[in-house]
Amino acid sequence: MERAGNRLLRVSGPERLGYERALAAQMELLERCHAGDGRENFLMPVEHPPVITVGRSGGRADVLADAAALKRRAVEVVETNRGGKVTFHGPGQLVAYPVLDLRARERDLHRYLRDLEKWLIGLLRGYGIEAGVNPPHTGVWVDEAKIASIGIAVRHWISYHGIALNVSNDLSFFDLIVPCGMPRVRMTSMAELLGREPELDEVAVRGAREFAATFGFERVSQEVAAK
Repeated sequence: MERAGNRLLRVSGPERLGYERALAAQMELLERCHAGDGRENFLMPVEHPPVITVGRSGGRADVLADAAALKRRAVEVVETNRGGKVTFHGPGQLVAYPVLDLRARERDLHRYLRDLEKWLIGLLRGYGIEAGVNPPHTGVWVDEAKIASIGIAVRHWISYHGIALNVSNDLSFFDLIVPCGMPRVRMTSMAELLGREPELDEVAVRGAREFAATFGFERVSQEVAAK
């Protein structure tokens, strides 16, 4: 595995944050990473209020609930510029946004996606969950059920957007959409598989350690967000 040399990974959070505020924060970190020539890289773990996001290759047709149903469940719908189709974020789900300089990783998006999957598989293995991939689909699966989704974007060859790992979230929210454009997909969570609800903050902390190991960062700064 390559080492990240003198590059620093700054981890902030986990933090409870609205989707659009989180996107604005990512853009600030992206510009900071770019201005510093990739010496500072970032991992931003967050927990969102209920929101359906429509990616670049998605469409409103994959949002199955009407406006009244969305209002009853206090779910916002946001069109965004990440890759992928439609997904859901909400309480109990760990969303993590890596802002990484991909110029230092040979500008290889395919490799980056595979390493994100490898990171999540390693994190889940630490909880005794044997997960894997399901080509040609991007994401992480346990048998026939999907436990994590991935959707990224890149600007100046710096990544933003990222992953959503189902920890202890209410899976019934996925009935409001066609998840990732897959009508028959079954979603699962760590809580469903373990029979208990892991603490999301703990999963985030362990996830940051696993991320640093997967991506070869030896210098890590953990910044605790205000609750």
